[in-house]
Amino acid sequence: MTELPHIALITGGSRGIGRAISLALAEDGFDIALTYKSRADEAESAVSEIRAKGRQAWAYCVDSADSGQVSSFFAEKIKGNFFLSVLVNNAGITRDGLIMRMKDEDFDAVLDTNLRGAFLFLREASKIMMKQRYGRIINIASVVGLMGNAGQVNYASAKAGLIGMTKSAARELGPRSVTVNAVAPGFIETDMTSHLGDDVKAGYITTIPLGRMGRPRDVADAVSFLASEKASYITGQVISVNGGMYC
Repeated sequence: MTELPHIALITGGSRGIGRAISLALAEDGFDIALTYKSRADEAESAVSEIRAKGRQAWAYCVDSADSGQVSSFFAEKIKGNFFLSVLVNNAGITRDGLIMRMKDEDFDAVLDTNLRGAFLFLREASKIMMKQRYGRIINIASVVGLMGNAGQVNYASAKAGLIGMTKSAARELGPRSVTVNAVAPGFIETDMTSHLGDDVKAGYITTIPLGRMGRPRDVADAVSFLASEKASYITGQVISVNGGMYC
């Protein structure tokens, strides 16, 4: 029987932090399956960049918040085709606004993608990994889920919920040698922060002991560690990558 190729699956893996994670895990020797919801050109660009590193890569258009799409994706593309070594739940959106002005749809959209979407992927991956008796699940949380942030009650709620999900799943899946951890990035140079004015960025940087914004690769390196055998006795933990912003 032919051995199935080992892959790392990264949701929202075509740009920003997700792309950095995809590239880092490719450098670690994994073939990469990444999902995206829009911007197919960026997904194909990421695939090309991964393949240039000598690894196989595939991009799939999947709405993380759609249960039917997620279950079909696993049934048709993953199960029986790959040994799923790593899942990184990275897909996320923001719909910022003050509580008194926040629309129901803006709260729901963020919770659906950032929390429910992670649950849907975790649920399907856990079925495969428990049968394999091996797996690494890494959820991308946020410093906001630990300390809160004005204007982001929806985002903070989703990320705090993701931390609770991480700890609970770690207890359930540990007996089958599946680890579940979270990485909580701080103020990182991504599309989500690029729209901020220089004065706003400077204000945030004053709260960071290391005195700079983080880079997507800083987050990717933490994920790389948690996905490796060096982290085989670490589960249910939250690794903060924030330059000391929230100690």
